[in-house]
Amino acid sequence: MTLYYRPLVEEQGSHVLAGGWCRFSKVEVLSRHGSAELISADEAPQDILHRLTSVRSDLGTGTGASIKARPQVMGILNTTPDSFSDGGQFDSRASARAHAARLMQEGADIIDIGGESTRPGADEVALEEEIARTKPAILDVRQLSSVPLSIDTRKAPVAAAALDAGVDWINDVSALSFDSEMAGVAARSGAPLCLMHAPSDPKTMQQNAQYQDVLLDVYDYLAARVDFALSQGVLRHNIIVDPGIGFGKTLEHNLALLRGLALFHGLGCPVLLGASRKRFIGTISGAEKAQDRMAGSVAVALAGAGQGAQILRVHDVCETVQALKLWAAVRG
Repeated sequence: MTLYYRPLVEEQGSHVLAGGWCRFSKVEVLSRHGSAELISADEAPQDILHRLTSVRSDLGTGTGASIKARPQVMGILNTTPDSFSDGGQFDSRASARAHAARLMQEGADIIDIGGESTRPGADEVALEEEIARTKPAILDVRQLSSVPLSIDTRKAPVAAAALDAGVDWINDVSALSFDSEMAGVAARSGAPLCLMHAPSDPKTMQQNAQYQDVLLDVYDYLAARVDFALSQGVLRHNIIVDPGIGFGKTLEHNLALLRGLALFHGLGCPVLLGASRKRFIGTISGAEKAQDRMAGSVAVALAGAGQGAQILRVHDVCETVQALKLWAAVRG
């Protein structure tokens, strides 16, 4: 029987979670059979405790505070006409450049550049079109700054072109399952690689969102994809995991993942949380338009930071950075 170990964050815990700002003394032991059990962290298997406490790599996140000191804020730059929140706002070269400059001014530690919408129901974009959307933006941002850049793509040729243009990270929402060549591109480049959970293609992912246990199912999926990446030559210290909030999940699935987010530290990799402006925030808050979900997005980001999430992918950089500063000051 497989057991899963979720650290319970507490202010005066005896162990430091992932070498960061959270601490824990107890872990919740979960399984697919029977009820959860609470034990001392010192009773957990040594390999599990090592993964929960080992210091994560800084992943080349700029000159600001270390990933061990605070969450890194990843600003979103969509060069798409149809993204769910800001489609068409930054799909010209001038508007993309201006938005990137604004994200940096507001305090983004990383900028994630995408040329294919992965909103529910989105159609696949041709390779040439995706490269044409993203490469100019990358080149322009590189002229402005050395801020770390990420390419949000499922396709190896797009990732390769982006790396050539000056990108530092690869953010693959398919976790290397869409393009068989992506693992090789990531391994050869030595770039940090984010593996996200999505049950299927964006076109159909919301049509049959069913899980036996969403928290454990997503954990098992990411564990398998981490193992696959390692088998292809990607180094563990370069791997980031993302539970894929809003990708093939209902409102209750999203909430279950957020409540249990600390479980994913057991994979021994930095955790990325990308919940910004997602539909469930609008459903709970009553904010129908994605652009009106900033306050709810910040609340979810702080909840993720409180469980040790090292990277927060957000649309609203200024507000998130400000909230994190106040959150850190109150925590002392």
